[in-house]
Amino acid sequence: MNEPPTSARTAARPRRPLLVAVESGPVLHHPPGRVDETSSFFHLRNVVVEGLACCGTACFVARHRDPGRWAEAERAATPLRCAGSCHVAPAVGGDDTRPAVVAATGTPVVLERIASGPVTGLADYRAVGGFGGLEVARSSGSDAVIASIEASRLRGRGGAAFPVAHKWRAVADAAVRTGLAPVVIVNADEGDPGAYVDRRLLEDDPHAVLEGTAIAAHAVGATTALVYVRAEYPAARAAIATAAEEASSDGVFGELDIAVVDGHGSYVCGEETALIEAIEGRRPQVRPRPPYPAEHGLHGRPTLVQNVETLVSVPWIVRHGGDAYASLGSGTSRGTKALSLSSLFARPGIYEVELGVPLRHVVDDLGGGLAEGELRGLIVGGPLVGIVPPTLLDTPLTIDDLRAIGADLGHGGVVAFDERTPVMELAHHVFAFAAAESCGTCTPCRVGAAEGEAILAAALRGDRPPDARTRFDDVVAALGATSLCGHGTGLAAFARSLVRHHPTEVARCLG
Repeated sequence: MNEPPTSARTAARPRRPLLVAVESGPVLHHPPGRVDETSSFFHLRNVVVEGLACCGTACFVARHRDPGRWAEAERAATPLRCAGSCHVAPAVGGDDTRPAVVAATGTPVVLERIASGPVTGLADYRAVGGFGGLEVARSSGSDAVIASIEASRLRGRGGAAFPVAHKWRAVADAAVRTGLAPVVIVNADEGDPGAYVDRRLLEDDPHAVLEGTAIAAHAVGATTALVYVRAEYPAARAAIATAAEEASSDGVFGELDIAVVDGHGSYVCGEETALIEAIEGRRPQVRPRPPYPAEHGLHGRPTLVQNVETLVSVPWIVRHGGDAYASLGSGTSRGTKALSLSSLFARPGIYEVELGVPLRHVVDDLGGGLAEGELRGLIVGGPLVGIVPPTLLDTPLTIDDLRAIGADLGHGGVVAFDERTPVMELAHHVFAFAAAESCGTCTPCRVGAAEGEAILAAALRGDRPPDARTRFDDVVAALGATSLCGHGTGLAAFARSLVRHHPTEVARCLG
């Protein structure tokens, strides 16, 4: 494949070919006469996102604040489904208004540096102890690093919340067993509408992302790492690319090559196997598993995929020890979590909290309640999860406690909505989003999301078929039981919470 023109690497050593082209995304090779199968899938390829009105969930529930901007989002030929500016929703792409960044815990991990402002330069990062974790990792060895991560009980800060050490061990073991060099992929394309932590970390603390990546690569024995950045975040892409070039030129990464890969607009690329498909130049459809990426990932190599916030937590754990991290949190949810509070809060912004605090603390004490209106519910962790009603705000903020009430922690977006958002209109918005972003691999999601959206659309315009409720319930059951990945099962979870917490509105709409 072609050599990336601006790949990050150590200048003093020979160049090794990387897997992708940095400036243009994956290098695609198609036989003569074959149509590029990705051209009909990605909707932001060669699109300038600056100035596009956002149609994400946080913007939908805040549309009353700027009806004109929302109307622009609805009629846009190119949808922008989350600009990562949910604190000023309804937003536009490229808005550089910095949110409040607050370390609302006595032991900050994720926001320990940037609560007082960005730390983008290499010298500034080193001045606050940056790359100290990487030095510890190199001196202690890969086995000790994985043991420290295991002791921390860190779980991935995305939808699956998988134990991180288990994944790292699986990749390292597969590399030894197969003799294939492993790869690390930074998933910076987890674009849950309503979550903007990744954007802030990439823009304000890019070297921390890279340090966590380098530690992970050292632990599993990888010499290649790729940072896949969503198209909606051009400033984040520029920041992480600049930081990678700066650190590589200074020899920070040693034998590790780090390249930045451009996303082109696809929510489902937040799923690790679809992300790998995209990097390989194919339509980003979810792969059936097994095999898992840890054994057979990018180009058949053992592959570690972790998201941004997970990797930013790693240097702290290596510096302070896994036991120190595990002393924070509650139950099986250890450590801290950065939360993105949307614009309807009196104090929107990014807040790092210790896991286990009540949701009420997040809503009332940190967010200050709603700026106006009455809280009807929260969507925590992206739209493809359950709604949390105000009656359940005393639920502890842990993965298990949220799942027990039909919700989830996910990526940590906290989108509040008030009485100006009719619940069934919110349901239609979520189903329309899911239908548009389905990868199409499995029939339940490809057909079911679109069918659910059509049923809701007809009912909302007063054209409800007599069997609307039965059809809707059947769709939700199929999504939940047979979807290949969390896109379909998450949509079913949203629908089930709708029925559980808003039965009157559902009955009035669907019968």
